[in-house]
Amino acid sequence: MATSVFIVDDHELMRQGLRSVLTHHGGFRIAGEAGSFQEFLSAFRRNSAEVLVLDISLPDRNGLEVLKYVRDNHPSTRVLILSMHPEERFAIRALKGGALGYLNKQTAAQELVAAIERVKRGQIYVSREMSGELIRELEGTRSKPPHENLKDTEFEILRLIAGGKTSKEVAKEMGLSVHTVTTYRGRILDKLNLKTTADLVRYAMDHHLID
Repeated sequence: MATSVFIVDDHELMRQGLRSVLTHHGGFRIAGEAGSFQEFLSAFRRNSAEVLVLDISLPDRNGLEVLKYVRDNHPSTRVLILSMHPEERFAIRALKGGALGYLNKQTAAQELVAAIERVKRGQIYVSREMSGELIRELEGTRSKPPHENLKDTEFEILRLIAGGKTSKEVAKEMGLSVHTVTTYRGRILDKLNLKTTADLVRYAMDHHLID
């Protein structure tokens, strides 16, 4: 029986490319697709799938938040994160959040089928290089930068503020109050031992957390 796959990516050309790879290979059925979180909510209720291929960067919601929604509301769906960002930036956070795989868009065409098949079986899929990092994480021997101790909401607010968004813009994008965003900003500064927003921006740039 064909494996049902739902694709969430805000770039139409990327979705077309993924569909083409899966269709050409055979053994897969495209259950649906979406370019945003809101489109996903509407379409996935009607066409759930065994495997969700999820872009980590969406126009209306961070992929890690979508991952949490899927984990809480569709626990039988396996999630493969698709990202333009290198694995070391988000892979471990995504896997801790419930994803079973992390695939860089640059290698998606070559690795997509193998990644989906592995994730469908409930097994973790990452690159060979990243597997060593995961082992060290599990063993507790990996040296972690301070931002990896942030909660997902804190981490996303860090990235948005460092990317130049105001507290008001962050609040609107994340569905929070400005006061809540300000409170989170203070916690983030404390946890990273920083003083100002400028310090936060430099930290994010030094750790390649923003584009």
